[in-house]
Amino acid sequence: MDNLLHFVQTVNSYLSDYVLVILLIGVGLWYSIKTNFVQVRCFGEGMKKVFGNLKLNGEKHESGMSSFQALATAIAAQVGTGNIVGASGAILTGGPGAIFWMWVIAFFGMATIYAEAVLAQKTRIKGEDGQIKGGPVYYITTAFKGGFGKFLAGFFAIAIILALGFFGCMVQSNSIGSTCSTAFGIPSWVMGAVLVAICGFIFLGGVQRLASVTEKIVPIMAAIFLLGGLAILIARIKYVPATFGMIFKYAFKPQAIIGGGFGAALKIALSQGAKRGLFSNEAGMGSTPHAHALANVAEPHDQGCVAMIGVFIDTFVVLTLNSLVIISTMYTPDGVLANGYMGAVVDTIGKANLAQTAFGTVFGAGFGNMFVAICLFFFAFSTILGWNLFGKINMQYLFGDKSYKIYTVIALVFIFLGTLASNDLVWELSDMFNQLMVIPNVIALFALTKMVQGCTKGLKADR
Repeated sequence: MDNLLHFVQTVNSYLSDYVLVILLIGVGLWYSIKTNFVQVRCFGEGMKKVFGNLKLNGEKHESGMSSFQALATAIAAQVGTGNIVGASGAILTGGPGAIFWMWVIAFFGMATIYAEAVLAQKTRIKGEDGQIKGGPVYYITTAFKGGFGKFLAGFFAIAIILALGFFGCMVQSNSIGSTCSTAFGIPSWVMGAVLVAICGFIFLGGVQRLASVTEKIVPIMAAIFLLGGLAILIARIKYVPATFGMIFKYAFKPQAIIGGGFGAALKIALSQGAKRGLFSNEAGMGSTPHAHALANVAEPHDQGCVAMIGVFIDTFVVLTLNSLVIISTMYTPDGVLANGYMGAVVDTIGKANLAQTAFGTVFGAGFGNMFVAICLFFFAFSTILGWNLFGKINMQYLFGDKSYKIYTVIALVFIFLGTLASNDLVWELSDMFNQLMVIPNVIALFALTKMVQGCTKGLKADR
């Protein structure tokens, strides 16, 4: 197991330090320019489409989902342990400055996810059973005909099944098990059994049951977490200006907080921001297009605008709030990480319990642990629902519609095992396959630029 962990960590270091940063920033910058910064021009339009028709009990659809249900399913997948545990790991490893690079990745990622949603809408198909299907495998084979397209699509499908359907869900259930054990003393395996029972019921209900659950749980879980985070920031209000200052300072001077030379420290801060930013908002990864493909909208552009708001909510609202709580309580002069993540503190604080420790500084250790455990349960639970759907669509692409039963059984086994597995190895495996998904997805995004531009409102060519 140690050898496997070392191998996966080595692969991840090359992917995140070089390939991932170049691809994510590259494709985000490319689509920002090619769409005349659609994330800025159409931001207001996206907000109106999301919050102008906000419903917690949407209409039932014979096939697909409403636009809001698709967004809720996408956010359910985006807002998970990446926002709490992932952000904590990025801050510990790359310092507070890693959050700045997450913002950069997310800003350009809004243009990327716009393109993903547009392409998912344009290339989606209706199966023999009348159900809508869409996602990267369909726009990859649109971009590249013949054997090369089938190879890229197959590579992506296998990677996403492993990354999200199996190992990704292990990450989520692992975090649920560990935090609930810390907060409530509930054995991890018990939480695993409960998760399997609830998830199995929802999985077997199909897309409509999943959409009905996510459209209700996502707004509620976000509101609870935001209220708790705002309460912490109000209590620590005098440290908030310094908190923002640290994010910007250590983005360009990371060696002051994480040690080492300037070049090495900057690479760590940037790569952590890119890697955890990807795991958080998933822009460019090719996961959320599966949900956006199912939306019943008038034009692909409409769902593209909605998809951008998902990244904004995930990174600039939820992840940022959690990061501000951590930095304002742990890195301030009276915090235990004021001198960086070094010394005896390394033995007591890790990425799994950093958020609980941070909330506990104001709420008290007991209530802080419980608050984060409850939020993480809903975040991770909703992510499991979304990721299972994305893996299922690709399983059916590879092996036919009837394969979902076998896939569901295997996925439930992985969910249970996640509550028992090593946290580090699970995270590293999930990271590796997440990053491998990016490669074929981004190649197709570059190839289909003209298709996206043809659907984008406000471009000169459309006037």
